[in-house]
Amino acid sequence: MQRRTFVHLGLSAPLAASSYLARAKDWPVKPVKLLLSQPPGSGADTIARSIGEFLARSWSQPVVVENRPGGQNVIGAQAAARSPADGYSFYFATAAALVSNTYLFKTLPYDPRKDFQPVGLVARVPFALLVPAASPFRSVADLVASAKAQPGKVSLANEGPKTFGGILSRLFSARLSIELNQIAYASVGAAVTETVGGQTDALLCDMPSSLAMVQAGRLRALAVSTGQRARGWDQVPPLADTVVGFDFAGWLAIVAPTGTPDVAVQRFARDLDAALRDKDISARIQSIGPTPESGGTVDSFRSFLQAEHGRWAPLARDIGLLPE
Repeated sequence: MQRRTFVHLGLSAPLAASSYLARAKDWPVKPVKLLLSQPPGSGADTIARSIGEFLARSWSQPVVVENRPGGQNVIGAQAAARSPADGYSFYFATAAALVSNTYLFKTLPYDPRKDFQPVGLVARVPFALLVPAASPFRSVADLVASAKAQPGKVSLANEGPKTFGGILSRLFSARLSIELNQIAYASVGAAVTETVGGQTDALLCDMPSSLAMVQAGRLRALAVSTGQRARGWDQVPPLADTVVGFDFAGWLAIVAPTGTPDVAVQRFARDLDAALRDKDISARIQSIGPTPESGGTVDSFRSFLQAEHGRWAPLARDIGLLPE
């Protein structure tokens, strides 16, 4: 399934001559496609469309948001990698697509390192350790004490062993040397619903997926997965208070097919930063759950990607994560 949405202002500009990419002011001269590996209506989809609206106004050109969900981001990433590197196709990527899939699959139909070039980081997506509103666990320490007293009895829901949440769940258990009953669900929505209903003792999932239930008082956050308190969740302590050095978050970013003209990459990066600095866009992203990341450059994002791979390689070894 895929859906295309055109975000536009007025009439499209006429196509320029073949040398239109020679100068930054010549780009873009036609619609820009932003491919997304999440479904319509998801948090990432909403963020992508909000940024697309801002960029469409800046560029006076349509921004086409195309959804290619499924396969743990593999379907969308493969489509993006095969898109023409002409300066008009970009990928709204996730940490899974660009980093963690490398350590989860023996083979991929795309190469996360070789098939894409960085544009910019959009937002970080903290995860949260949550319990049902009626849970007796009032803190991470309560949950850990119960797990140590009754190994394998405390259940922890996630959206699957090869998802970011599933990996963090296993890492949390391994770092504390506790045995948890890891319950994998087919989707994060199902995991949230079951935990709200009390079918599981706790849940570890991304904050956007759990935000509505936390705000409604049906889930209670015990900790966030980042090393510091997360913006908007200031009353919730970080897991690093219990697990020294625990600092993990998902993230969203823009990349382009390798070979994309630098003028298009640099212009996109500059205007993406302007979008993330915009008060309305920033507030909209935060209301969904992620923390917007402005002030970055193409080079700083490239360094960030290298550092993420450096973190994931030993993490995979820590929890015995074998690619399949």
